[in-house]
Amino acid sequence: MPSPLPARRLLVAVALVLAAGCAPADTNDNAPAAGASCAPGALPTRTAGTLTVGTDEPVYPPWYIDDDPTSGRGFESAVAYAIADQLGYPHDKVTWTRVPFNAAIQPGPKTFDLNLTEFSITDERRQAVDFSAPYYDVKQAVVTVASSRFAGATSIDGLKTARLGAQVGSTSYEAIVSQIAPATQPAVFNTNDDAKLALTNGQVDAIVVDLPTAFYMTSAELTDGKIIGQLPPAPGTPEQFGAILDKGSPLTKCVSDAVDRLRAAGTLDQLEQQWLASAGSAPELR
Repeated sequence: MPSPLPARRLLVAVALVLAAGCAPADTNDNAPAAGASCAPGALPTRTAGTLTVGTDEPVYPPWYIDDDPTSGRGFESAVAYAIADQLGYPHDKVTWTRVPFNAAIQPGPKTFDLNLTEFSITDERRQAVDFSAPYYDVKQAVVTVASSRFAGATSIDGLKTARLGAQVGSTSYEAIVSQIAPATQPAVFNTNDDAKLALTNGQVDAIVVDLPTAFYMTSAELTDGKIIGQLPPAPGTPEQFGAILDKGSPLTKCVSDAVDRLRAAGTLDQLEQQWLASAGSAPELR
């Protein structure tokens, strides 16, 4: 019979067993860091007692009105303040910072706690940032002007020879490549304003943007603007917008829980009706 373990070795063995019993069975990239909590108004934000929200510059209706994210007017501005309220930060405890769209989704520390700028949730972007639970289901649309020879297109095949463009780093650009697959390499632009100018100047035949933006562009910004149609949903999970946060942020689960509560309470639907319903619909391209 082997001799008993020395006392010190026995204590170490017991400690290891206890530690193993207390270890988590699984890990979740969107779980808060150890010790973090969702105590209202007391989250581990960049500035204690303040929630910093990021967005692009400029920003456009119907997501933000008059390029003023602080107003609470526009769908994403209203959603940001609704999330902040759920987290225990009233309007006067919310501050805003501007970050270029493409810079916001790059790896590295952020200058904001969360950012709402029509960021579509993708696996590729998840490698660099965290996403909250989705707050909006996205549809992409093709926009042109009435004088374009593609204005009468009724199908995706009818756009194969068009010169198309979209904002750099956007899922609108990805939709051009994967769903339309035009014969000519799509053009990329720093902002939707640049894309719209290129369309007006005849540098491209059409551009792709999300559907609410398409309706705003054609009704208020483009002379003789026209929506050719919306692209059908891509296979699999529908495209959705989510707030982005630092990779591994202790706030991610708190923000996701806040979005889920807003959805369950019907608040997201109400805000969508208030700010996006007027966008209407458009024929689906096949």
